[in-house]
Amino acid sequence: MTLHSPQTVGPNRNRANAAFTIGLFTILGALSFQYIGGLYPCELCLTQRWPYYIGLPLLAVVVFAWERVPEPVRIALTAIVGALFVWGTYVAVYHAGVEYGVFEGPQTCTGTGDAAVSLDSLGDMSGAQIVPCDAVQFELFGVSLAGFNAIISAVIVILLTMSIWGQVSRRRAA
Repeated sequence: MTLHSPQTVGPNRNRANAAFTIGLFTILGALSFQYIGGLYPCELCLTQRWPYYIGLPLLAVVVFAWERVPEPVRIALTAIVGALFVWGTYVAVYHAGVEYGVFEGPQTCTGTGDAAVSLDSLGDMSGAQIVPCDAVQFELFGVSLAGFNAIISAVIVILLTMSIWGQVSRRRAA
């Protein structure tokens, strides 16, 4: 007979914690690039941040209240965060593809719109930071920030999937 003690520290919690930590450092890095490094985000960059803004607080509840949150709720919250990061991975891959010319970007931030703009309408935009979505602002080893976000978001999805799988398997075995 196997006794199942409360899983205070275990591989499933550690995976969720690793996903949270990676996500936290990623969004803090993005904000540092913006506010310290002067790399202003484009529309797609800002869209890529939503899984972090919504998912990380939910994942914090999962990680920091692991024993107090009922297991089905914990699994559901982890799945919701995982789904957010699946969407975030999609947006990041799309954005990286726009930057490298694989995909056509949205007309609102790639300059491919057909609408004519008069000089008079641009007169009050002197302080605006307009960043095109198809311009690579920073690149390391041939990978843009959007590319790195795609990789990091995919890693978070994998970690959360492994955590969910482990929790469900453990629940079935009990």
